[in-house]
Amino acid sequence: MTDSGGEEPPSRPETPDREGRVPEDKWLLHQRLAVRELIDTEVSYLHLLQLCAKDIRSRLPQLPQGDLDVLFSNIDDIIEVNSRFLHDLQETASKEEEQVFLIGNLFLKFQEELERVYKVYCATYDQALLLVETYRKEPELQREIQSVIEAAVPQAGPSGLSFLLVIPLQRITKYPLLLQKILENTLPADSAYPTIQRAASALQDVTTNINEYKRRKELASKYNKVEQLTLRERLARINTHTLSKKTTRLSQLLKQEAGLVPRAFLRFRPQDCDLDMAEGPVVQYRSLTQDLHLQAFPEFKQRLEGLVWKPLCNLARALVGPQNLIKKRLDKLLDFERVEEKLLEVGSVTYEEEAARHTYQALNSLLVAELPQFNQLAVQWLGQILRTFMALQRDLAQQVLQRAEGSLAQLPHSQVSEPAFKKLVEETLGQNGNQLQSFQENFGKVLPPPTIQPLLPGAERQVEALLSRHGPGKLYQVTSNISGMGTMDLTLLRGQIVALLQDKDTKGNSSRWLVDTGGHRGYVPAGRLERYHVAPREEGLGGYKGSCDDTQCLMPEPTPAPASTLPTITQVVAVYPFVARSSHEVGVQAGQAVTILEAHDKKGNPEWSLVDVNGQRGYVPSSFLARPPSPAPWGWNLPS
Repeated sequence: MTDSGGEEPPSRPETPDREGRVPEDKWLLHQRLAVRELIDTEVSYLHLLQLCAKDIRSRLPQLPQGDLDVLFSNIDDIIEVNSRFLHDLQETASKEEEQVFLIGNLFLKFQEELERVYKVYCATYDQALLLVETYRKEPELQREIQSVIEAAVPQAGPSGLSFLLVIPLQRITKYPLLLQKILENTLPADSAYPTIQRAASALQDVTTNINEYKRRKELASKYNKVEQLTLRERLARINTHTLSKKTTRLSQLLKQEAGLVPRAFLRFRPQDCDLDMAEGPVVQYRSLTQDLHLQAFPEFKQRLEGLVWKPLCNLARALVGPQNLIKKRLDKLLDFERVEEKLLEVGSVTYEEEAARHTYQALNSLLVAELPQFNQLAVQWLGQILRTFMALQRDLAQQVLQRAEGSLAQLPHSQVSEPAFKKLVEETLGQNGNQLQSFQENFGKVLPPPTIQPLLPGAERQVEALLSRHGPGKLYQVTSNISGMGTMDLTLLRGQIVALLQDKDTKGNSSRWLVDTGGHRGYVPAGRLERYHVAPREEGLGGYKGSCDDTQCLMPEPTPAPASTLPTITQVVAVYPFVARSSHEVGVQAGQAVTILEAHDKKGNPEWSLVDVNGQRGYVPSSFLARPPSPAPWGWNLPS
């Protein structure tokens, strides 16, 4: 940008006197010219900013508001700060003898504010340029934008938006040069010299800090992208460099992650049930609930989605970027520590390793500076959402009470006093509680024994190995399939036997247990395990044969119901469908009956089983098969 303000004067007077000294009036003249240039160019600069903010921005309605926010960023904040700065700058002209000293103090006073507003603008400048490039690909839109700019700022020329957007960047980098020119034309003995020197140094620090902030933002945007990549695209990105980085990081830190179990909500609509009752409180209740579900609840749901659900979704999306940055910072920390170790041992590092150090330092500084502010805003945002949610709940309760007043007046107990109504409720609840407890006791007497979890085919040897290694008191059985989410989490099938090593993880969390499967060790949810009981074998007690000897038989607790003895050739059920991929394999469907001929392949590998399916023989994965639980027919007759 070319600043208006006349031809720049030379930084030094033209000719010294006979003794080599420059007359003081020459110093003073060039100093005042440098000050005048500062003030005049500030007036011209602020005028251009106001044109951008008022005339140009308001005449671009064809652009989306989001685009305008990116293009002009925080230009209003810049105008506000520079307006106050120019006002104070012009007031220094009334004190000509102290003007340079006052100008130096003025820059020191506005140092933090200038850095605060300009670093935001500079950080979004590259995004604005990308938008300008997209407009140039649409000739009609580009002509409309260009005509608006030429009408307001003729000197912009064909550059158009690019000319205007770069003005704030040029101005903030021009301040140190203007102060340096004033400093060069100030006598070192002048009392204002140290002040203007500090001001020039301070503004140079401002530009340095802005450049560093911009670099951090660019680095953050690089790792802030959430890309939806297919498996093929992810595999295509794997190379020796990424493998080296991942393995190095893994050797430095084994990261543990935990997954969240989705909750299932039961929806119950009693107003839709036909109870064959023509009158009474039940009919009144049904009428009231129908009215609420047709009017009050849909309105509440609509307001809840607009005022609570959507803001919560926006908040969740806003948290994705910082989460990515924090994760990337941990990755870069491993690189940083590795480079620091090498620096201590060898004394030197490569260019790439030095770049890795700087990347971590920049990313860490950015998070330290801005994450607390982001957290504070996120907490305020969440607090506002919660307050809105409580207000909606209160409004719903008031609507329900208003609609229920008419129905409540018709209820039998509407005229009963509050103390008497409380006593009536307590007595009714007590009677119902006693009836429920009696029914529970009677119902428990006719319930069948709990269904045991069948052992996986070929698991008897594994159980014997775990039993000999850890003892019977440490054996547990998996009650449902487990999908490991983290590096140290295990993926186990329902019915698999494991041995408990530790009843908490490294962070002291007792809901994650460290277990041994006989081949791998890792963490599983404690709620998916039940103790596996090893009991002496008794005559007539049904169990699973195969690995049971004459002294003991392995079976899960509780004791299973009586069942027929399994034949030598084991009958099992396919838990999952399997498609044969070669002539050595055989396909099965989920739930299909399968006969196991050999619980291993020809090499003795228990992961594959030789089976017979409707006369066809072949191999299927052993983990796809399970023994069915023993049948236990029972009736519903209550005991007399």
